[in-house]
Amino acid sequence: MANNIVWHEHKIDKQARAEAKKQKPCVIWFTGLSGSGKSTIANILEQKLHAQGKQTYLLDGDNVRHGLCGDLGFSDKDRVENIRRISEVSKLFVDAGLIVITAFISPFRTDRDSARQTLDKGEFVEVFVDTPLDVCEQRDPKGLYEKARKGDIKDFTGIGSDYQSPLNPECHLKFNGEDAEQSADQLIEQLKQQGYLD
Repeated sequence: MANNIVWHEHKIDKQARAEAKKQKPCVIWFTGLSGSGKSTIANILEQKLHAQGKQTYLLDGDNVRHGLCGDLGFSDKDRVENIRRISEVSKLFVDAGLIVITAFISPFRTDRDSARQTLDKGEFVEVFVDTPLDVCEQRDPKGLYEKARKGDIKDFTGIGSDYQSPLNPECHLKFNGEDAEQSADQLIEQLKQQGYLD
């Protein structure tokens, strides 16, 4: 951390922003293999929440790598830094009173745990999109698994790099041929039951 910096307290705080928006700010953190359906379900979820009048922001892995994380590769070190940056951005958006939806492979448990720890208790909702590797490979919407199997992509999660499944996610979606819209509805029900949505 840099020297000679001081945290400035603001008169308008997270609670005031949340009350103005009439919602509980949190991070809904999607994790799962490439091709698992994270981005698809996250996008549908945001549309449904927007229709309910919720104020949201969706951070998607590929989109963020076009700007904020455009200088990072896919080594383990770069993956850790990618998730660190997303965690800090998510924290700022939660402070603004938003419901933040993130869709990142985020393969390492320690990184997801660190993301959770940047937030206050009850603000981090881990959503495991549990899709078997063989199903993800069959879908392979970007052709990445095929390239990884040929050796054209190194350190690809699930092939050359490890994916550590969540041990106790707040929400667990088995997505093996299920309808994405129904999965989003199922997730909304889980979020309501746990008090994240009214």
